[in-house]
Amino acid sequence: MPNFIDQARLVPRVALLSTRAPRDSNKAWEGYWSRVQQTGAGGEVLWDSASDTEWNQYEGFARKHMDLALPVVDVGCGNGTFTRRLAGVFPLALGIDVARSAVERAELESAGMSRTGYRTGDFTMAGTGAAIRAECGPVNVFVRGVLHVLRKEQQRALARNLADLVGGTGKVLLTETNFRGNPLAYLQSLGATPGDIPEQLERAISGIPVPGRFGAGERAAAFPAEDWHVDEEGPVTIEAVTMTSGGPTAIPGYYAMLSRRP
Repeated sequence: MPNFIDQARLVPRVALLSTRAPRDSNKAWEGYWSRVQQTGAGGEVLWDSASDTEWNQYEGFARKHMDLALPVVDVGCGNGTFTRRLAGVFPLALGIDVARSAVERAELESAGMSRTGYRTGDFTMAGTGAAIRAECGPVNVFVRGVLHVLRKEQQRALARNLADLVGGTGKVLLTETNFRGNPLAYLQSLGATPGDIPEQLERAISGIPVPGRFGAGERAAAFPAEDWHVDEEGPVTIEAVTMTSGGPTAIPGYYAMLSRRP
């Protein structure tokens, strides 16, 4: 049962932390990544657990549905954790992020890997998808944990760019957090208490856009049925870094494999 008293006691601290996040989302992401010193399972980035268990879900979906001869674009790649995984399945994995600091870290962490590449780009800006398509041809797309931190109009803009990218042959695999409780209950599930908020979680609250849920309903609004076919969808488990005893923090998630309609 939700502990509403503890949720109420969390409010002042969360509200104070939230006021520190820049209102411009691109500046927020650049500021966040520019301060990161350590990534991976023991690092500072909340969503970078480097989990084999989580990746194995996505690799299975990709091998089942995607043309593995096409390149893949990792939208919102961060430090490239999943870009590097994708490079083991596809001939080329291109990671793109709005934050230059994230791209620089991804390049550093991927040194010596010939099948990865990185660049900055904003998929909420018109023309981004078409520009990459002109350069690379049709591609597959992987999106993890991006749509749930975008406003609805930004989600629709991202979907339009992805339509330009995949053409008639590529596919989109998206996976997003889909916690169905209120935001304070979500924070509690990640280990927040009135007396303590884990460092990785505190960094996220004070540095980046407020997350929301993203499930089948949100996907249908962003990727309308007249433009997209759902090949497969369902629940997944997304793993955050360990913030309490017991290993990586499991978060309810949603995935969909999408194809563009002719």
